Amino acid sequence: MSTTPATGAIPGTTLFDGEQARKGYALNRMCFSFNSQANRDAFLEDEEAYMRRYKLTEPQAAAIRSRSVLDLIAAGGNAYYLAKFAGIFGLNMQDIGAQQTGVSVEEFKARLLAAGR
Repeated sequence: MSTTPATGAIPGTTLFDGEQARKGYALNRMCFSFNSQANRDAFLEDEEAYMRRYKLTEPQAAAIRSRSVLDLIAAGGNAYYLAKFAGIFGLNMQDIGAQQTGVSVEEFKARLLAAGR
């Protein structure tokens, strides 16, 4: 997690800044590769080999294995690239948002509706 305070930062939120971008480069690059069906298939065939191909760090690989969005973000993942990873498993941004906020998908959707989004 970045320890750099930011104006208006939300407590418990990892700021995706230059430090996080550098930290997560390999992870985000791998997730971007999932735009291709062939790459999604290769990942599903052998996740470990696919992660080695992109030289993920052990914390990044552990976060991929656990499927934990919060761990992926802490490992430098950007939500937009992580959505490509989540899509392999039929998940969308609302599923990711629910995981990030610790509520059910239905509760997360209700919060979005209540906020007018």
